[in-house]
Amino acid sequence: MLDFLGTISWWVWVLIALAIVAIRDVLQKHHTISHNFPIVGHLRYWLESIGPEMRQYFVANNREELPFNRIERGWIYASAKNENNYEGFGTDRDIFQHQHFFVNNAMMPHEIKDENHPNKIDKSFLPCAKVMGEFNKRKKPFRPASIINVSAMSFGSLSAKAVESMNKGVKLADAYHNTGEGGLSPYHSHGGDVVFHFGTGYFGVRNADGGFSLEKLVSLVEKNPFIRAIEVKLSQGAKPGKGGVLPGAKITPEISEIRSVEIGKDVLSPPNHKAFSNVPEMLDFIEKIAEATGLPVGIKAAIGKLDQWKELADIMQKTGKGPDFITVDGGEGGTGAAPPSFADHVSLPWVYGFSDLYKLFKDKGLSERIVFVGSGKLGFPAKAAMAFAMGVDCINVARESMMSIGCIQAQVCHTNRCPTGIATQNKWLQNGIDPELKAQRLAQYYKTFRKELIEITHAAGYEHPCQFKMTDIEINIDGNDLAKDLSRTYMYEKTKVPFSGMQSLKDCKYLGGVK
Repeated sequence: MLDFLGTISWWVWVLIALAIVAIRDVLQKHHTISHNFPIVGHLRYWLESIGPEMRQYFVANNREELPFNRIERGWIYASAKNENNYEGFGTDRDIFQHQHFFVNNAMMPHEIKDENHPNKIDKSFLPCAKVMGEFNKRKKPFRPASIINVSAMSFGSLSAKAVESMNKGVKLADAYHNTGEGGLSPYHSHGGDVVFHFGTGYFGVRNADGGFSLEKLVSLVEKNPFIRAIEVKLSQGAKPGKGGVLPGAKITPEISEIRSVEIGKDVLSPPNHKAFSNVPEMLDFIEKIAEATGLPVGIKAAIGKLDQWKELADIMQKTGKGPDFITVDGGEGGTGAAPPSFADHVSLPWVYGFSDLYKLFKDKGLSERIVFVGSGKLGFPAKAAMAFAMGVDCINVARESMMSIGCIQAQVCHTNRCPTGIATQNKWLQNGIDPELKAQRLAQYYKTFRKELIEITHAAGYEHPCQFKMTDIEINIDGNDLAKDLSRTYMYEKTKVPFSGMQSLKDCKYLGGVK
């Protein structure tokens, strides 16, 4: 029999294999195309699976793709590699389209004359102009040493090597690293400043019953002095008002220890917090954490209805207490996996959500005491200039940070099959990441970003982007050559940020980053 089988030609074996596949296709009932068109029907599913890549490389034009087009991705990649990120022969963007904005340059740009000026020594030196926790007199105030930082992305959603790369990168760039709600992992502990973030699952500071443990949080902060602030997640842009499930099959011993959850058992992150159920309780919760840890405490949310935000502002106005910073996420989504109905329709896009919230706090006289953090596709210098003009004090970037360490926008983050090893727990795929190299690239992207934002700021006649006014940015509001400045578009004026020069920021004793 073996001799007979050995005489059969290879192409006969191919025909036999195809015949088996064809019989299986005809007999199965799950896929109509495969049943009706045996063998060749598989080609349709294969082409569909690589559709995003095909469109990315061969179909879409430079400005067409979402969430990030080819020009945007190319700028990040080139900046991260310290390559030429310029474009020639003028812009290929339609500058008269709806929502296109313009930065009004000054007749005479700002000039740095002092040879000892921080930006003469380091062209990318750009700290936050405000101090987190200063107004509320926290024991350990924090001035972020960079106005661009890693947004909330947890170990679990990102791979160990991706998190390690980012933490080493923020150390090189003097930025901070937001942990995301997956808890503090060893991969967040490579020298960068950290903002510890938790949501309704309280991962890493979780009691046996799934509630919040203040004792665990205090112990975590004491053991890890590089934690510079704490962020409480109310909601995120990808799926505001919706919890999530971490399948038991994905809970490794390492993740079990970091998140304080059981191995092999599904873990639910509910939509609501157990630690508080209304605005006054939330405010008490914030104050309790700040008192126990000494750190600035902020909240993160995607913006929709404003009723409870108004209640928060009223209580802050009466008591003099409240969050030290507020991170505003855009409803245009992010790295979190979400149903399309949530990602597409729930909560406001960043510009609308932020403008509504900032205006509310400004009208109550509270905007000076809060550090406003923007999070929602702001990882480009011109977009950041617009955000600063609207009242942002620093920005967090997630997907742009991922791209700086190699993300190709394959859009399969939720499948555990990320081809670049960034958003997967697959060890083989992770092996393609060199944390030392990727750390350099994230740092270089941040430094290039800050350098170009400083150059735009100087072109507008200012020393620091906190000085941008809403009249400095004009936006095309209807696509008919009619542009309005931001103050007329969003109907408020930004509160002036106290600023006495870049040197004063450098001399600040609360300045973060590597000393």
